[in-house]
Amino acid sequence: MSDKTQANSAAPGDGLVRAGAIVFFVGAVATLVTVAPLFLGTTPFPTYMFGLSMLMGVGFAVAGAGVLRSAAAGRRRARAAGAVSGQLSEQ
Repeated sequence: MSDKTQANSAAPGDGLVRAGAIVFFVGAVATLVTVAPLFLGTTPFPTYMFGLSMLMGVGFAVAGAGVLRSAAAGRRRARAAGAVSGQLSEQ
């Protein structure tokens, strides 16, 4: 079996990054919908739409957590590979 990571395999944190991107996009659409009446001169949307706009920040935080998790996994892999190569060079 190969030690190499396959190109299509999911790394730790990939799911969080994807979920964060989706939540961010939903928040961005809600923000556009919430701000549109200000420019169009129509009646503003209900208050809960402003709450949905906050999903942009939540999505950004979730995606950031995924990036940090992915970086931590990469550091662990590099540290493990360094320990294995160090053991091989001692033999």
